[in-house]
Amino acid sequence: MGGVRSMVQKGLGEMGFNKGGGVINWFPGHMAAATRAIRHRLKVSDLVIEVRDARLPLSSVNEDLQPSLSGKRRILALNKKDLANPNIMHKWTHYFNSREQDCISINAHSRSSVKKLLELVELKLREVISREPTLLVMVVGIPNVGKSALINSIHQIATSRFPVQEKMKRATVGPLPGVTQDIAGFKIAHQPSIYVLDTPGVLVPSIPDIETGLKLALAGSVKDSVVGEERIAQYLLAVLNSRSTPLHWRHLNNRRMEELRNEYDEDKHDYNLKDLLPNRRKLPARSDVKYIQDFVTEVQCALHVSLSEFNGNLEDENDLENLIELQFEKLQKAMKISQNASEARIMVSKKLLTLFRTGKLGPFILDDVPDTPIPVS
Repeated sequence: MGGVRSMVQKGLGEMGFNKGGGVINWFPGHMAAATRAIRHRLKVSDLVIEVRDARLPLSSVNEDLQPSLSGKRRILALNKKDLANPNIMHKWTHYFNSREQDCISINAHSRSSVKKLLELVELKLREVISREPTLLVMVVGIPNVGKSALINSIHQIATSRFPVQEKMKRATVGPLPGVTQDIAGFKIAHQPSIYVLDTPGVLVPSIPDIETGLKLALAGSVKDSVVGEERIAQYLLAVLNSRSTPLHWRHLNNRRMEELRNEYDEDKHDYNLKDLLPNRRKLPARSDVKYIQDFVTEVQCALHVSLSEFNGNLEDENDLENLIELQFEKLQKAMKISQNASEARIMVSKKLLTLFRTGKLGPFILDDVPDTPIPVS
């Protein structure tokens, strides 16, 4: 992926991912305050569930909290496994488990998946059950790794076990030395009492390199407005091209690809990507599903054609940039965005990012499994 890294440095430039502001100030003051609060509560927590994005097992780590977490019982929960490549996911869980770090891949929206996580939590706490009448489990993670979804699922499970919590926003877990008695959390076990505590999402105050920052932005852990949708989309296309991903799409639906390659019907349905959002209250009609499927296929076809006809060198940053420029044009046509639209590239970028983030372009893991041992983070 030499071409990607070169393009990141040359085309995207130093974007100032730093606490002091630089070009971009992406570490708000409330996150610094939350970090201090979390460190305080970690001192009395018996176990920590560290939630990371399954697509970013290393990049989504909270480096700033690692010194505080190093001495704690900890479970790595790689969330959004439904969006991660299962052929690589098992390599990551094996990587962490082989280094004596408990790790489990989960889907926070799946009750059965979350139950497996809680079973592991209770298993890990058995050794201290006899000594403590009340045990605290803290959930930590950077923004948008699905921590809130996990907490909601835990709440639902806790409510089914202990119905009295149904209308409670907070569960009293004190008195405990140095800890406020009223802490946001849910009781998941009795005798001993085990409470799962929620914490604000906290992003690290510094990112080691620009590509890590772009990965976080692509996954949605950094707001699009901070980096810019077009920059993030450029990075996504660079990754897809460097991995030759579009070349595999032709084999997914060969017949439909051929149809779309030769026709772009101007009178087709106006696709609404809001239909992909998980909070949609009513199920889309069958015709809407078909339209969305066609939309996704047209995007895949546009990227497949542009890459298959590309005669340049993907390792050359200039050739890669030229390919991405061509793909923006192809995507604009495939998405039926007016050529006169003043913000056409932004519109293309937003739609492309939505497809990636909702898994419509397929499952991905952006981090590479390390070849050599590195310290557990």
